[in-house]
Amino acid sequence: MTHGTVLALSAVSRRPGGTACLGRRSAMNQVLRVRRRLRRSSAALALVTTFLGATAVIGSTPATATAGTTPACAELAGSEIPASAISLPTRGGRVGSANLVTQTVSGQTVEYCSVGASLFPVDPTAPDIRLQLAMPLDWNHNALMFGGGGYNGTIPAITQNVPFGRPDQPAPLARGYATFGSDSGHQAGPAGSLDGSFGMNDEALRNFAAGDALKKTHDAARYLIRRGYGAGPGRTYFAGGSTGGREALVVAQRWPDAFDGVISAYPAWNNTAEVLQLGHLAQVMSRPGAFPGPEKQTLLYDSVMAACDGRDGLQDQIISNLDGCHFDPRALRCPSGADTGPTCLSDAQLTSVVAASTPFKWPYRIASGERYYPGFPLLSGADMRTPVLGFGTSAPANPMPVTSGYGVQYWDQWVKFFLTRDPGHNSLDVDPRRPGKWLPRISYLSTIQDRNNSDLRPFARSGGKLLLLHGAADELVSHRSTNDYYRRVLDTVGPRQSSEFMRYYLVPGANHANVGAPAFAANWDSLTALERWVEKGQPPVKPVAVDGRSGRTRPLCEYPAWPKYRSGDPESAQSFNCVR
Repeated sequence: MTHGTVLALSAVSRRPGGTACLGRRSAMNQVLRVRRRLRRSSAALALVTTFLGATAVIGSTPATATAGTTPACAELAGSEIPASAISLPTRGGRVGSANLVTQTVSGQTVEYCSVGASLFPVDPTAPDIRLQLAMPLDWNHNALMFGGGGYNGTIPAITQNVPFGRPDQPAPLARGYATFGSDSGHQAGPAGSLDGSFGMNDEALRNFAAGDALKKTHDAARYLIRRGYGAGPGRTYFAGGSTGGREALVVAQRWPDAFDGVISAYPAWNNTAEVLQLGHLAQVMSRPGAFPGPEKQTLLYDSVMAACDGRDGLQDQIISNLDGCHFDPRALRCPSGADTGPTCLSDAQLTSVVAASTPFKWPYRIASGERYYPGFPLLSGADMRTPVLGFGTSAPANPMPVTSGYGVQYWDQWVKFFLTRDPGHNSLDVDPRRPGKWLPRISYLSTIQDRNNSDLRPFARSGGKLLLLHGAADELVSHRSTNDYYRRVLDTVGPRQSSEFMRYYLVPGANHANVGAPAFAANWDSLTALERWVEKGQPPVKPVAVDGRSGRTRPLCEYPAWPKYRSGDPESAQSFNCVR
């Protein structure tokens, strides 16, 4: 019997208790999905199949456990992951550890098999991909992959929640998901997510920048899940923010059949484009007297808030009407243009503010086709009182201080290890406006770092659903960039067709990953919303976000709408309307 003539038990949509909930027509649709997946997979091992009373077994490797029962944890330890199980080139892999663990996750006691494995590169000088997989005893027959952050280099916590997830709702592992993630193909040093040294190796660079490690990890994890439970997952989801948000878009673009639903939060999708603006900003702020220190950043934040808060109908320290916020930073100019203290900005400091908040356009072509990065919303409500991710607390210099902004440190690593591959290179010597001999390398890097394919029709045809989220006060990845990507998808796919598989919510007052003290620490149970959309065909309806610090609520308005205060309790979402 061929792969296309059966329906894998693991692909039948199931309720948490494991009871099949597909009708005949839904089952037929599921058959088509399974056919597509099996044609793309070289690892269809031991799939116990059931469809309308008929059963069959595919492959010659016997299942080691019954689906829904305790995973065969001890049997996985030391086992091999064949290269044939992975659709991209590797030398296979090996499970290094497999242990039963009891842990409190989201306030619940969860028992799971914790599996650590390594995938071996084709290039023996490249680092391994290290992955972690959690297979709960109370499995819901689904799986969820987590994305990383920064330059990755560490395995994301498999017990975590999704980005902007509500802490009062169970994390995926506590819901019964088999959860997994990887370090994207390299191991970070003391600098953690700001360690770009792996970029010296081509295979490691592609694993991270092009996203190859995502599919390798996905395939290996599914192989181990089948070995452990005796069946593969029925649904597979992806959730990530920042670099992880970029990775979420990568899997939707490159492997449209691999994931049923994707949560992409504050995605750094046009990575080369962004890093060029960060490099320009690093150069400008490194000039004598040009860096606005923490006091100046607070001055800027308070001035923007005073000018623009209330234009959405309510003074609440949240600027929702971004298009209505027109603040001219020159209003803060010191009378002589020289720095005379914390109550004004010098001309040099104003130049830095303008460089950060306006689009950076380069006068040359790069292979990805990107022409600019749209600037950061420092003049539309970004929380300048948390400067670590934005400007930082000290000016860029050589060597780059760890107290400078995260973005300019990211640029410094990119120049040293991605661009010049010279760890001693002064990143401030590279001018993004006139890169000279570095232009061909920049252009090449853009082809693997700018994941800008807006044709998501293959993902939509496979039944995939996409939730996009971004905070309007993000100081590290500009929400304007996500606005741009969303509009491109609408232009390519069409507004009506896009609404059938994609939603984008811009969250006023929310910053990058709720770091520090944002005006609105956004929390939303996006995973439940995605489950309902994927599994029941019910798209999100009037979703509500909760401020994780104050408990106040706001409607999540589908972009380009924003929440305008109407009347009633200002702490309640019911007092707001979504307007355009």
